Amino acid sequence: MEKYNKDVLNSIIELAWEDEVPFKAIKYQYDIDEKEVIKIMRKNLKKSSFIMWRKRVNSTISRKSDKKSF
Repeated sequence: MEKYNKDVLNSIIELAWEDEVPFKAIKYQYDIDEKEVIKIMRKNLKKSSFIMWRKRVNSTISRKSDKKSF
């Protein structure tokens, strides 16, 4: 995983946590793909928070889809 400063990590985590922000928007802004975002979230969240986030991401179809523009 590439090293990011604390401010960038916080911004990525904040965007990923939001239900309406697609991974495509995060990739556009930070040039990282979905797998990298998942690694960042796994490393920086408590285990229970990460599991809760993954459940939300997987259960909300429109959440991270390419259908929404940014």
